[in-house]
Amino acid sequence: MRIAVLDDDPMHLDLIASLVASLGHDCVRFSRGQQLMHQLRRESFDLLLLDWELPDISGLELLQWLRRDRQQALPVILLTCRNQERDVVTALNHGADDFMSKPIRLAELKARVQATLRRNYPEQVKRVLSCGDYVLDLDARSVHYQGQAVELTQKEFDLAHCLFANAGRLLSRGYLIETVWGVPTDLPSRTLDTHVSSLRNKLQLRPERGFRLSATYGQGYRLEPLARNAEETP
Repeated sequence: MRIAVLDDDPMHLDLIASLVASLGHDCVRFSRGQQLMHQLRRESFDLLLLDWELPDISGLELLQWLRRDRQQALPVILLTCRNQERDVVTALNHGADDFMSKPIRLAELKARVQATLRRNYPEQVKRVLSCGDYVLDLDARSVHYQGQAVELTQKEFDLAHCLFANAGRLLSRGYLIETVWGVPTDLPSRTLDTHVSSLRNKLQLRPERGFRLSATYGQGYRLEPLARNAEETP
């Protein structure tokens, strides 16, 4: 998964980023709130770890903006030196999924990150994922539609799993490239587009099968579940 960490203290930022990496997740670092806000308008993340006290915009203000203006249900853990009950209540009432006081206790933060991801992305941890008439088996790395196997390449399977596990969610190009190819976003753009086109054709992702795989210009792709036959034309 892709986790953004915001902290203006380089030591804390390195510590938290190392923990995120040790859990097998991709970590994107930010030291300024405005910088993260800019990226949230164009990029996808699975979790935000936000410091409350920042020199430009506080983590709490960023959280309020996220919930109010962006209307995103993106999970957020707020990290802060504050430890009063009223601070915890304020953070949770403004949309934080969890709250942790500094100094950071690594084992506890690790457990909180894992618990937050399990709650918010139950489909990601399933070994067999059923979506409509499609079944993806992560151990066998196989895809079936109505019991019939569909042959996919390794990267096509990884892309299919990423899209089905996040059905209904707009995923940025950078998110898809890092998740599927495990490389920075400088992979040739056509590589992703070619794999999406191939996957759409092989799985026949169209409304009569209950899904639409669509592109959002300049942002990324969304696999959208549909009511069966709702989009068919007479």
